[in-house]
Amino acid sequence: MALRGNLRDFSLTQLLNLVNLAKKTGTLTIQDLEHITNLYFREGKLVHASNGKGLGLLDLLQKAGRLSAEQSQTIRERFHASSEKELGLLLINAGYTNREQILETLRGHFLEAVYRLFTRSEGVFVFEPNRLPPEGKITLALRLEDIILEGSRLVRERRRLEEAVPDLDLIPQFAPHARAALKRVQLSPEEWRVLSQIQGQRSLQEIARASALNDPQIRKVVYGLLAAGLVQLVPPLVPRVVTPPPFTQPAVPVKRSLILRLIERVRGI
Repeated sequence: MALRGNLRDFSLTQLLNLVNLAKKTGTLTIQDLEHITNLYFREGKLVHASNGKGLGLLDLLQKAGRLSAEQSQTIRERFHASSEKELGLLLINAGYTNREQILETLRGHFLEAVYRLFTRSEGVFVFEPNRLPPEGKITLALRLEDIILEGSRLVRERRRLEEAVPDLDLIPQFAPHARAALKRVQLSPEEWRVLSQIQGQRSLQEIARASALNDPQIRKVVYGLLAAGLVQLVPPLVPRVVTPPPFTQPAVPVKRSLILRLIERVRGI
């Protein structure tokens, strides 16, 4: 019988602990606002994972720098493998890669898929016992204890980043002594890219979009720049709203003759 629920009630750490302690075999499917992720287990170990992006083995090897775009295109034209395992053997036999590189690439992909879920507090899940990966998929055997420890560390790191950079509407500005600080620090390409985007009233959200960085990435980069004394964060300028004076009806001039008649009436009472 399938186990169903929501991550807000039963966290990923609790789910993985359950699978690990009970040595479960089956598939955990988690759907959030971005992806549908499938985690496959055999006897309490993670053996395969997919994140719904439709990336095949060639895509993953190219993304990891194991294959060039030209090599990937040539392989697609030359080889027509019926499964992931068959494609892996063809690549090894043709000298494009080796077994260790394939397994290391898949390991990174599996872990990336599961680590992303640790920072999710919303999402429906279903665990289907005894459901294994599709036939022909390359599988590993990754210890859940290690995954849970690293995932918990990532959660703590994310909380720290959100405390340091609480709002992506904040405006980054160069710190007063940024020029001197630049001489004693070594920056990553992402940090240089963010620094080059600092101008005027551009928010962190706008800079992240221009730099092709997601939410956790921009927070991590800015956290490093804050620690290095290169930037400071200020709230956005709120446009001053000028309130128009209340509308009043212009006074209707009262004729003097009318006033005099009213006075005479009062006197006659």
